[in-house]
Amino acid sequence: MNLNVGVIMPPGGDRDELVGHLTTRECVARVADTVAQYLGRYGNEGCEIGLLDFGPGTPGLPGSIAQALEQKRDSIRRLKENWPKLQIVVFADRDSQQTTETLELGVRNIFLKPINFPQLDGLLSAAGRSVALQARQQRETARIEQEFRFDRIVGQSPAVLESVDLARRVAQSSATSVLILGESGVGKELFARAIHGESPRKQGPFMEVNCAAIPRELLESELFGHEKGAFTDATQTRVGLFEAAEGGSVFLDEVGELPLTLQAKLLKFLDSKIVRRVGGSRDIPVDVRILAATNRELISEVKQGRFREDLYYRLNVVPIEIPPLRVRDGDPVLLARLFVERVGRKLGRTVHLSAEGEREMARYHWPGNVRELSNVIERAVLLARSEEIGPVELAVPATSSDPDDERSGFSVTIPNEGISLPAVERAVIQAALDRASGNVVEAARLLKIGRGSLRSKMRRHGIERPRERRPGAAVEMDRMSVI
Repeated sequence: MNLNVGVIMPPGGDRDELVGHLTTRECVARVADTVAQYLGRYGNEGCEIGLLDFGPGTPGLPGSIAQALEQKRDSIRRLKENWPKLQIVVFADRDSQQTTETLELGVRNIFLKPINFPQLDGLLSAAGRSVALQARQQRETARIEQEFRFDRIVGQSPAVLESVDLARRVAQSSATSVLILGESGVGKELFARAIHGESPRKQGPFMEVNCAAIPRELLESELFGHEKGAFTDATQTRVGLFEAAEGGSVFLDEVGELPLTLQAKLLKFLDSKIVRRVGGSRDIPVDVRILAATNRELISEVKQGRFREDLYYRLNVVPIEIPPLRVRDGDPVLLARLFVERVGRKLGRTVHLSAEGEREMARYHWPGNVRELSNVIERAVLLARSEEIGPVELAVPATSSDPDDERSGFSVTIPNEGISLPAVERAVIQAALDRASGNVVEAARLLKIGRGSLRSKMRRHGIERPRERRPGAAVEMDRMSVI
């Protein structure tokens, strides 16, 4: 159990038997005759349970009884001062006088002698669970203090510093909903964790869910919980994330993927802060902060009827835009150095970026943002044959960040009446899919973005997956030409 147990009782067979029993229960028994002796020996060491036996009842006149009782009360007070969370058990004789004395000491646990070891084992088991829970909470608190911080966001560019400054102010505010915007891979989850970790809610839980990774039919139960028997597989009651995060934060990643029915329920929850489990009739008030993130342009989703306008404005009270890596001058090299050191330490290797490697980091435009950069560095460190990592090891695509190079072989004709940028993006994606004969992986390569990013953009623009495309469907390009 790894419990530290103080045994404070007169010497004798009862004490020896008790110490032997504690040893078989894998407890550390620290023995003393009196409280004063115990404090002198073990005052600087941890203690979770104190087992006390003050000996036989106090004989004599009422005055001596009162004096002895005060001495016992002082002993318990000194123990509590040294170990505020100490559980105290007092062993008392069965005569009414000593039991009455013990009750007056304010001790909750009174065990009558002779010692009932099964009763004691129940107390030890409960204390063991409590100590284990406290240890987990302490580890979680330490992890949050170490990992959930803004100083883990590496960057010196004005673009990212502005976002960090806004996020810091939001963390200390009373805002109950925050919307984090940015492309895939920019670090939205890192910002969400930092906002939680440097807010007054940091002692509470941080619960997260990717709304795109959970089947829609299960997502409502995941967020709001369900009662036993609410549906076929609901064999027991389940607490949802909103309930479980009481006093803390819930991070809803890819919130733009929520179905409209759940959007309505989320809006009601944000307004009322009341949860009703699936299949339940009881309203449960909760206190949580909602941190929502998306790589979609939600205002465009609203116009196309795929995202509720009222929910958009409810979430968009405090929007935080995280800049893509391509506009963070100097940050790719800083991040690359950090990742090289981190991955090298993990793999037990001493490596560094060459000057040419750093220039390569600065040259590339990083469509996959920080996530892509991290993957490139990990591969380079893993495959490097020497301590120096250069362009060969990095093997980033041979594209230039020069806009003139990006436009080579490509032109857009803008009609006189103008055209929206989302329409341009939709047409380019459709053209790439047609060029790749419907192969999403090849289309992503042509567009120089990740496959996941392309699929997200296809959903955003309502572009059907290649296998679902209707025969003979054509790309509507009458208002714009793409060459």
